Amino acid sequence: MPTENLSIRIGIILGSNRPGRICRTIGEWVRQTMQHDNLTIDLIDLEEINLPFLDEPELPAVHNYQKEHTKRWSKQISSYAGFVLLLPQYNWGYPAVLKNALDYLYDEWAGKPVSIMCYGAHGGFQAALGIKLVTQGLNMYNMATNPSFDIGKEMFDAQGQFQDIDTAFARYRKSLQAVSSEFVNLLKKEPE
Repeated sequence: MPTENLSIRIGIILGSNRPGRICRTIGEWVRQTMQHDNLTIDLIDLEEINLPFLDEPELPAVHNYQKEHTKRWSKQISSYAGFVLLLPQYNWGYPAVLKNALDYLYDEWAGKPVSIMCYGAHGGFQAALGIKLVTQGLNMYNMATNPSFDIGKEMFDAQGQFQDIDTAFARYRKSLQAVSSEFVNLLKKEPE
């Protein structure tokens, strides 16, 4: 049976809020490259979400949210079937803004597939390892395809932005298309 018009919703969470960041540019490129007939892919920008440091009085697993920003975050995350976590590597780790956003919720993440995409001078391998432990703790399904992006000074202009991201990241296209296919294969709905 064809799976057309499934409209599986996938969220790409931009895991950096640093001024002058390249995360949004990479996220837009990832979104465009992952386009698939059966997926609706949105960017979820943590800079725009702007969650304070975790300020809920009860554990997220209790699901007794008191703060309006947490209720909005819960509703937003609940609307997605799967996620891409896109993050830079900072000092061999992941950004605090991403960990904070993940820590706000619990059940909303459980069982949902996640592809971890890190970038850095050496692809962000250590950050990917660290955040994978967090996603496992949240009972997310860690997907098989988790591209990491090597970045180098030659890719950037004087303002620290990509000169031509499509050329710089061309070698990652097939991996991103594999992520899309994996989402579809994991989440396709059987005909009723």
